[in-house]
Amino acid sequence: MAEFGLRVRLTWSPSLVEPTGSTVDPGRALGLGEIHLINGTSGTTGMPKCVVHNQNRWFYYHLLAMEAGAFTPDDVFLTVIPAPYGFAQWTANFTPTLLGAPTVVMPRFSAEAALEIIEKEKITVICCVSTQFIMMLNSPDVLTRDLTSLRCMFTGGEAVPFERAAEFERRTGAQVLQFFGSNETGALSRTRTTDSIDARLRTAGAVIEAMRVRLFDEDGTDVTSVGGPGQAACSGPATCLGYFNDAEANERLFTSDGWMLTGDICTVDGDGYLRVVDRKSDFIIRGGKNVSAAAVEDQVGSHPAVAMVAAVAMPDPVYGERVCVFVVPRAGMTVDLEALREHLRARGVSPETWPERIELVDDLPRGSGGKVAKAELRRRLQS
Repeated sequence: MAEFGLRVRLTWSPSLVEPTGSTVDPGRALGLGEIHLINGTSGTTGMPKCVVHNQNRWFYYHLLAMEAGAFTPDDVFLTVIPAPYGFAQWTANFTPTLLGAPTVVMPRFSAEAALEIIEKEKITVICCVSTQFIMMLNSPDVLTRDLTSLRCMFTGGEAVPFERAAEFERRTGAQVLQFFGSNETGALSRTRTTDSIDARLRTAGAVIEAMRVRLFDEDGTDVTSVGGPGQAACSGPATCLGYFNDAEANERLFTSDGWMLTGDICTVDGDGYLRVVDRKSDFIIRGGKNVSAAAVEDQVGSHPAVAMVAAVAMPDPVYGERVCVFVVPRAGMTVDLEALREHLRARGVSPETWPERIELVDDLPRGSGGKVAKAELRRRLQS
């Protein structure tokens, strides 16, 4: 029997009344623009930092989420992201509390326990990173658990693979939704229940006008008007206040004229829908050509024998870097490099992005936030 999470229902009241019934000292009350939270993040450079938040950004984020997911007090949330992360702030704290809806939190994530909780607690909204929902899809329990209560899944934090997201929708009937942004920037774009499946699963959603999203080329040139590609930046009500007591990190986080950088290379189409090309730090530069690790993973992940995949750069004396994929095979199946290449050839994938090395592993290392720890995979290739 899996260890179940804790189901809680918190409510927020503007009357500032304590449980005892006594009125809170006005001197203890915080305004919307005042600092109320500092949490940790690796930021865009991988070094630990402390992000400074005020309440206004999370109230604003809540309003965006309510519209995107069409939430009601009858929804039951399950959040499997660790509490210190920004993603967990609105999914486990702000939105359920402001909505008066119950939320279930797990002491430690496992795919089997999460599926059991969905069935037992009749979860309607699950919030997780892509790695976690793929692990649930890979679990044999996904075939036996009653998941019909689910109506939407919010994911993000890393590229959302189309094939696996579509599979999640087919198996559960739930819509896959996402916000694009970071702990620092908040939301730059979002998908909504009213979006088509193509918009929901092949884009990161419509740009949020109030966030004043811009795209910057490598040399700092604004390429927003041509739709990029460029590093996405923003300046709007969902952003944090910067890093606590870290001038050097803040200098990297902001442009000289005050736009907050995401570290993600994006495009925006004529209809205002944003697509994430890759992390700025997650390109594989093969012979001077930028190969998107996310694009490689999306295609390799479509092979029927592949349960999970991570693409990273491996050092090469001629090309500088080549494409290596770490693959977790599905139970009872295996795949080799030639079979994988034949699959990609049949799908019409450009040979420039084909893997040149495959490492079969039992599992992929993950960081505390649930995402794949690619730095660990790169270290393995160098050892």
